[in-house]
Amino acid sequence: MATYIVFTKESTNDQGELDIYQSRVGETFKGHPVKVLAAYGPQQVLEGDAPEGVVIVEFPSTAAARAWYDSPAYQEVAQHRFKGARYRAVLVEGV
Repeated sequence: MATYIVFTKESTNDQGELDIYQSRVGETFKGHPVKVLAAYGPQQVLEGDAPEGVVIVEFPSTAAARAWYDSPAYQEVAQHRFKGARYRAVLVEGV
């Protein structure tokens, strides 16, 4: 069953750290069955507060999503995201 990770950037703390993250995150996808469905495109807020940005990535299963997210390669790069901004990240299974 397809599984999605939805990242919402709530606020930026350090753009330099985010720039490092952006330059390195793509390499963490190598060897993982991932499809980027949305990445910081235009938004139309329907309810609630608008996030600064949204990224949605698709994996073929929860196990595949966790294998990427929990991988040492991603966790190393993610440290720059953690320093650079406040995000929410949610893993959700498709129907």
